[in-house]
Amino acid sequence: MKRKIAVLIPLCMLMAAAVWAFAAGGAGDPLASLSYLNGTFTSQVESRVDERLDISDKALLDGAEGSGTATAGTAATWTETRLKKDDVLRGTTGTNVMLLAGGGQVTYASGAVVDATTGTVAASGSALSARHRYIVAEDTSADFTVTSKTAVMDYQGNAAFSYSGTVDYNAMASALKAMRLFKGSLTGYGEGFDLEAAPTRLQALIMFIRVLGEEEQALAWTGATPFTDIAKGSDAEKYVGYAYSRGYTNGYSATQFKPAGSVNAYQYTEFVLRAMGYSSSANTDLSDALTRAQAAGVLTAGEVSMLQTDTFLRAELVYISYYALDAALPDGSRTLGDLLREKGVFTSEERETARAMVTGWRL
Repeated sequence: MKRKIAVLIPLCMLMAAAVWAFAAGGAGDPLASLSYLNGTFTSQVESRVDERLDISDKALLDGAEGSGTATAGTAATWTETRLKKDDVLRGTTGTNVMLLAGGGQVTYASGAVVDATTGTVAASGSALSARHRYIVAEDTSADFTVTSKTAVMDYQGNAAFSYSGTVDYNAMASALKAMRLFKGSLTGYGEGFDLEAAPTRLQALIMFIRVLGEEEQALAWTGATPFTDIAKGSDAEKYVGYAYSRGYTNGYSATQFKPAGSVNAYQYTEFVLRAMGYSSSANTDLSDALTRAQAAGVLTAGEVSMLQTDTFLRAELVYISYYALDAALPDGSRTLGDLLREKGVFTSEERETARAMVTGWRL
């Protein structure tokens, strides 16, 4: 295991030595050339690598025990993980970290963390740049903390995780996926959830149809739509055409749906209210959608406040959809989740499995 990441250690030792020599380094004056960062001294420092890895393993695990960290170990190859706000990945000598999506920052008390992509030292407290490779230098323990609601990180080497008690949008996405209500995208990382991205009008409509329990009917739909910006014969045309024929959506205009256009919290909440029978496409005033959802028991006051101020991302779309399942339908006879179970969208066992994935309180 140690030999597999040995090539990283000479780099870390080099960069740490440069820092200790007070060579500040910047984007225009890097501490070392990028070609040098690829490593050339592996064979000369094999024994030193083993020694430093033994020390860093112990330091990492000791730190984990002291902070209540959930997991700790060593990844010989790049390993991906989904995290939430205030979750921390702690790395020691030789740990590599790359932020794939979301936001984060790095902090450390002493030593250095190298941005190998630019060949500079990342200052403690600085924000992580997406898709930059960060390497923890020798005699350094660094915390990579998530600053956004969700994030995807890749890491290699020693890593320990400390998990926060903040809202777990990742778990909600997994729970919805377990009930076949959320399938994600074709993005090759983060399970395709794309929770850090803003949802499109088409994505919101598809989620709405799934919450209705009518995806099979939508994909079986045949017909024509008046929208010229929807590819003919595509699944998108089926979703949009089905929704239009059922009166669920009026489109952006008489001839355009704008599938890649943005959608906000008011628009998606209105979709959910229509799915539950609290509203219809005849209602074109969405300015009070959030307060109507609160009155119907679909949203809490805290959720309304959050949605009124936060940027609407796929994380929020997942949040609204997940908790809507527990809200009662207008006649009070059952919840939306009960209705979907009766329709055969998911089984009682799948619903309970999904519930167990999400812990903590609502906003």
